[in-house]
Amino acid sequence: MQDRLLERIHSKSAHIVVLGVGYVGLPLAVEFARAGYRVTGLDPDSDRVARLNAGESYIADVDSGDVASQVGAGRLRATADGRVLCDADAVVVCVPTPLNKTKDPDMRYIVAASDEVARYQRPGMLIILESTTYPGTTREVLIPKLTGERLVLGQDVFIAFSPERVDPGNQTFKTKNTPKVLGGATPECLRVAQALYGQIIDQVVPVSNPETAEMVKLLENTFRAVNIGLVNEIAIMSRRLGVDPFEVIRAAATKPFGFMPFYPGPGLGGHCIPIDPLHLSWKLRSLKYQARFIDLADAINSAMPAYVVDRIVDALNQHGKPVHGSKILIYGIAYKRDVCDVRESPAFDVIIELRKRSAVIRYMDPHVPSVSVDGSELVSEPANTHFGAFDVVVLITDHTALDRPRLFGEARLIVDTRDALRGVAGDRSKVVGL
Repeated sequence: MQDRLLERIHSKSAHIVVLGVGYVGLPLAVEFARAGYRVTGLDPDSDRVARLNAGESYIADVDSGDVASQVGAGRLRATADGRVLCDADAVVVCVPTPLNKTKDPDMRYIVAASDEVARYQRPGMLIILESTTYPGTTREVLIPKLTGERLVLGQDVFIAFSPERVDPGNQTFKTKNTPKVLGGATPECLRVAQALYGQIIDQVVPVSNPETAEMVKLLENTFRAVNIGLVNEIAIMSRRLGVDPFEVIRAAATKPFGFMPFYPGPGLGGHCIPIDPLHLSWKLRSLKYQARFIDLADAINSAMPAYVVDRIVDALNQHGKPVHGSKILIYGIAYKRDVCDVRESPAFDVIIELRKRSAVIRYMDPHVPSVSVDGSELVSEPANTHFGAFDVVVLITDHTALDRPRLFGEARLIVDTRDALRGVAGDRSKVVGL
């Protein structure tokens, strides 16, 4: 089975099914198709399926031309029919791994994906999980469902974990040139999975087992979450001390050794950094251990939108305005600069809290034309909207499209949570920092 699968991988005759073609799965599917493989995206979302089959990308980081060329060449297609798995040589699982209301991992999507693969499984398949999850998921969830008396691990079925490393909006590092960590359930599993990823990734980084690979991803994002939590608290402490936190950090960053700058902001966003460390924290609680750094960083980062609201209220008060009835423009609702991704954006919490205080909220984001906030639909203000029409403009996301001099010139009051206006000429007394 192993030799046959390796031969199909090396000859590019293997059929690859990517289960879940969203932010992670679509770039991967396109890369496999570009390498010459026959690739099928399996997704329950009928809109995604239709758009992919029409050669259209629905992910900002994937060019529609790349999708269209692979669809036109017959190497890439999509379906919602799980029976396509019957013909798969390799299945790459890229499904969501959110948290539930109590911040525990919601494993429904991984369990459903495992059940779907098991339903149509045959001997000689490679299954790779890419969804970020707690250490032990591959061995505790996938392997029991996909092995047994009929299918022996490392002989009849090959299972591995390889964490996704997608950075939306990054123009330098894409799927192909971002090193890929890979842990196989057995040496044979690692060999087969490494052979497949080696066809599309410049550098594959093998590790000893799936648990190590799962932990690698959580370390990467925990490192960021904890350091962001640290500088967010530094920002709060600096303001209490009458010090500019951004000036402090930029000066500290001149040290050529022993310091890596992180910058405070209105809160964490995206599908990874606010969520992934809590998978690890949850797992450790089951082992009677408290992940104190993770829990503390989560508490600080989760409180930042409320801190931003306090800064807005104080700024309005200083200018003789109550928040009740004030017209407030939120600039930037995406979670990071120059992307359209609004997942876990701190802008939502800021808007919801300001609405509770009876403020009149509008937003402007060139990348997000409309959005649903707490059940109500909002439409982005036109780019030429006069900033002076609002009592305060709150800069949540510092998109490069923002005309900073015009904002500075027109706005009556600005709360800048990103230090985006430093160096812009104008009346500094109307700018309030984080």
